Amino acid sequence: MAKEIERKFLVRSDSWRGEITSQTPFRQGYIVSLEDRSVRVRIKGDDAATLTIKIGASSLMRDEYEYDIAVADAQELLSTSLGIVIEKTRFTVDHEGFVWEIDVFEGLYSGLIVAEVELNSETDQPALPAWLGPEVTGDRRYSNQYLATDDLSAELCHVLQG
Repeated sequence: MAKEIERKFLVRSDSWRGEITSQTPFRQGYIVSLEDRSVRVRIKGDDAATLTIKIGASSLMRDEYEYDIAVADAQELLSTSLGIVIEKTRFTVDHEGFVWEIDVFEGLYSGLIVAEVELNSETDQPALPAWLGPEVTGDRRYSNQYLATDDLSAELCHVLQG
């Protein structure tokens, strides 16, 4: 069993774009969505897919189980997903010993940009890049699970660029 420990922030500017180390388009949806657990299917690019089970009510730390599955299976599962299929491109940026994942949303959530950093421990204190905006760890509106199951686009799709 793996533990997922992460902090999440809105993104204030595009200055991170000069530091990109990778980028991958994602399509993802939820086939189970409960208050304290979810089952997510994700297609990465055109040739990889995963099924992920997350358990736990904490927004900072949850149990996470992730398995590779066939892309054809993932496409079929996406067609049965609850609510909205999320489309985004995930960029990675290395900053002072931590890997930041910046999700640039497309489709319904175009304009929303969220950065998250995975931690090894709840006590880790990563240096915060200047391009970060407000922290939204714990604000369930920015959870991919809630973005997929509730249409929050009118409320959340604003640009903090400045």
